[in-house]
Amino acid sequence: MAMADGPFTLGFIGAGKMAEAIARGLDKSGILPSSRMRTAHARFPRREAFASFGVTIMESNSKVVEECEVIVLGVKPQVVKEVLIDLKPILSEDKLLVSIAAGVKLKDLEEWAGKARVVRVMPNTPSLVGESAAVMSLGEKATAEDEKLVKVLFEAVGKIWTAKEKLLDAVTGLSGSGPAYIYLAIEALADGGVAAGLPRELATSLASQTVLGAAKMVIDTKKSPGQLKDEVASPAGTTITGIHELEKGGFRATLMSAVIAAAKRSEELSKT
Repeated sequence: MAMADGPFTLGFIGAGKMAEAIARGLDKSGILPSSRMRTAHARFPRREAFASFGVTIMESNSKVVEECEVIVLGVKPQVVKEVLIDLKPILSEDKLLVSIAAGVKLKDLEEWAGKARVVRVMPNTPSLVGESAAVMSLGEKATAEDEKLVKVLFEAVGKIWTAKEKLLDAVTGLSGSGPAYIYLAIEALADGGVAAGLPRELATSLASQTVLGAAKMVIDTKKSPGQLKDEVASPAGTTITGIHELEKGGFRATLMSAVIAAAKRSEELSKT
């Protein structure tokens, strides 16, 4: 059985950008060397991307499963069933399947994955720069040791929490779609800077670093965002004047509505 505190071999079924980010993060951090990773892919550029940092390229997905105790499933959601049913005969109880396929529920994964233990993970695109906000949900056969191992894997590319699967649509609406909301906010802040007279490059750099710094303040100080906001907004000052404009425009309500709408859409898509 794969152990979080011992050596194991990690396979990737689906060699996309997210899988590559996880593999590179594990290798770079020293948690798991690339020599203990396997993948297979029909497209040469993806095989080459993994081979470039030492991942062994196998001739088929079945060979990957045969050689690995832990398998990260990162194929497109629409082909998950086909891929897993093909691999079902070799997905034994000593295999841990970690699915990052969006919207594919645990009950379906467990049905298609034979005897394998299953964990479902919802990461987000900042995994590509080592700053993922991910959430995992454990399948019926998954153990505390499996949870520990998955935590180790995804902490190589950011942070991960555990939650019940029924919360994953809300997770999708917040952290899954959230980066796009923040990109819009950064773009709007930069546009405001340009309108106020700043050069575009400087405005974008200032907006990006401001968002990064504000997020770090919330994480590191453990203060509520509201308290931190109040500490910046002095009486009759520039900040409270700007906040007043945001409130008139429904800024907070719009962000809340975006998360709720995206969560509902995720729920709809998971039923199709």
